[in-house]
Amino acid sequence: MKRFVRFLQISLLGVLVSFWLENVAIAPALAHWADLTVADIIITDTNAQITLTVPTELLDFADADSNKTLSQTEIKNHRPQLEQTLGNDIVLKNQTGTLGKLTLTPGIAQQPEDKITHSTFLLQYDWSTSLEKLTIEYNLFSSKLGHAQALATITQGSRTRNVVFTPENNTVEIADTSSWQQQFFSFLQLGIEHIFTGYDHILFLIALLLPGGRLSQSLKIVTAFTIAHSLTLTLAALNIVTLPTAFVESVIALSIVYVAVENLWRKQMNHRPWLTFGFGLIHGLGFANILRDLTQSQGNFLLSLASFNLGAELGQITIVVLVFYGLRFLKKYRGELALRHGVSVLMILLGSVWFAERTLAGWL
Repeated sequence: MKRFVRFLQISLLGVLVSFWLENVAIAPALAHWADLTVADIIITDTNAQITLTVPTELLDFADADSNKTLSQTEIKNHRPQLEQTLGNDIVLKNQTGTLGKLTLTPGIAQQPEDKITHSTFLLQYDWSTSLEKLTIEYNLFSSKLGHAQALATITQGSRTRNVVFTPENNTVEIADTSSWQQQFFSFLQLGIEHIFTGYDHILFLIALLLPGGRLSQSLKIVTAFTIAHSLTLTLAALNIVTLPTAFVESVIALSIVYVAVENLWRKQMNHRPWLTFGFGLIHGLGFANILRDLTQSQGNFLLSLASFNLGAELGQITIVVLVFYGLRFLKKYRGELALRHGVSVLMILLGSVWFAERTLAGWL
C-alpha cells in the first residue's frame, strides 16, 4: 500500500513538472528548426550574395499581418528598415576593412515548405575593388529564441566551406588557411549542442535505459541507436530519403511514449536493441533536418556530416554514462522502482503533449 501511495505521489509530481516544462521551460513543436537561420553565401570578385532564411521573429517590425513570414509587399514597404537592420547585424568587410554596400532584393521572398516561422530573401554586398580577403561578422540573433544558430554555406569559386555562427563565435575570415579545422569544430559543436538541446532525443535515451540492466545490454541499445540514426542522417542529408518534418517530429514524440509505456509493464527487455534500431531510424531524420538545407560540395558535405555526427555521439555517450551510473546509484535506496515508474509516467504525459502539438502543426 505504501508503494502504491508513493507511486501516486510521484505521478502527481510528474503531472505538475510536465505542465511546467510544457508552458515555461520547453517549446517543443518542431523545435529542431525554430531558432535556426540558414545562409547560402556566394562570393565573387567584387561582391558577396547571401540567400538568407531567417526566423521572422528577428524582423517582426516588418511583419505587418503577423503571419510569421514576410511577403514581397512587406519587404518592399519596410526595405530601408530591413537594409539598416541587416546591414548592422550582418557585416561584411574586405581586406582594407571597407564595408560592402548592401542591397536587399524582395523578389524571392517566400514561405519555405515546413518552415512556417521563417522568411527567405536575397542580400547582396558590393565593393568597387576586388576581394582578396573577406571578413563576415554575423550578429542577427535574439535572446528570445534560445539556442540561436546560423548555418552558413560559403562558396568562392570551386571552394566551399560550412560555418556555424553563434553569439559566441560570430566572425569568420574567408582567407584563413585553417578552414577545414574551423568547419570540423563548428559542426562538432553543433552536433553536441543539438543533442543537449534536443529534449526529445534526451528523453528517448533516458526512457530506453530506465529499466536498468547490465552495462553490456545498455551498450547494445546505444549501438543500435547510433547505427540507425547515423544511417538515416546520412541518407536524409543527401536527400535520398525525405519525409515531412511534422511527421518525423510527431513519430519521435510517439517513440518516447511507446518506450515509456513499455517500462511500466514489460519485464523482459531483450527486444530493446531492435526496437531502438527502428525508432533510431526516425530520430536520424530528425537530426538531418538541421543539415538538409545546406548546399555544399561533396567533400565539404562529408566533413560537415562526419563532424556533426561525431558531436552528436559525444553528447549521447555523455548522457548514457550519466543515466547508467545514476540508476546504479538509485538502486541503493528504497522506492527506486516507484521513482522509475513515476518518471515513465512523466515521459508518457510529456511525449503525448508533444505528439499532439506536432501532429496538429502538421495539419495547420
